Amino acid sequence: MKLGREGRLLIELLSFDDLQQAIKHGFMLQLGHLSAKSLIKRDKMFFHIVLERNMQLHPRHFGRNLREHLVSKLMKDVEGTCSGRHGFVVAITGVDSIGKGLIRDGTGFVTFPVKYQCVVFRPFKGEILEAVVTMVNKMGFFAEAGPVQIFVSNHLIPDDMEFQSGDMPNYTTSDGSVKIQKDSEVRLKIIGTRVDATEIFCIGTIKDDFLGVINDPTAV
Repeated sequence: MKLGREGRLLIELLSFDDLQQAIKHGFMLQLGHLSAKSLIKRDKMFFHIVLERNMQLHPRHFGRNLREHLVSKLMKDVEGTCSGRHGFVVAITGVDSIGKGLIRDGTGFVTFPVKYQCVVFRPFKGEILEAVVTMVNKMGFFAEAGPVQIFVSNHLIPDDMEFQSGDMPNYTTSDGSVKIQKDSEVRLKIIGTRVDATEIFCIGTIKDDFLGVINDPTAV
């Protein structure tokens, strides 16, 4: 995805709370670059790191705009992807170096080693996240915080909330004052993560102080 200059400037002006809201609703990958240093100081889920990648470029892009084509392709290929080791790449913040190209025999393509800086998002055990509920069943509920999927078991939901089946499955308190259903916004705590080569999956809980529903879509 090629990000516009306006999107890059906008994201740098957002507060940390705004960034959390963007992650929660999945907007971060569309908005673009952000101020990495401020994020590092204020939350452990965001990291500013240096990575390397071999980029292949077609001969038609050779010329005085070669660097621009490489950077554009790098952003399109990398932003929004997930690495089990580093996390979700939110945005590329700069290109440190582009090495000498190596011609691939029989194709005409040239491979360039590129070293770049980027902001990655990776949640860890103990982190507090705000997420949007995507599915509810008798086993618990699934929620998403941007690109991260989180499962909260019914054992990790407060004891005074019971599962209610029907057209809109939900967990509701005995007095009906609090309800968790699809599209509800919840604050949860991550208690475990599973890391694969291209995916990060989390287990969360709302059975703790100051956790639970923060916005009910059915509330007037």
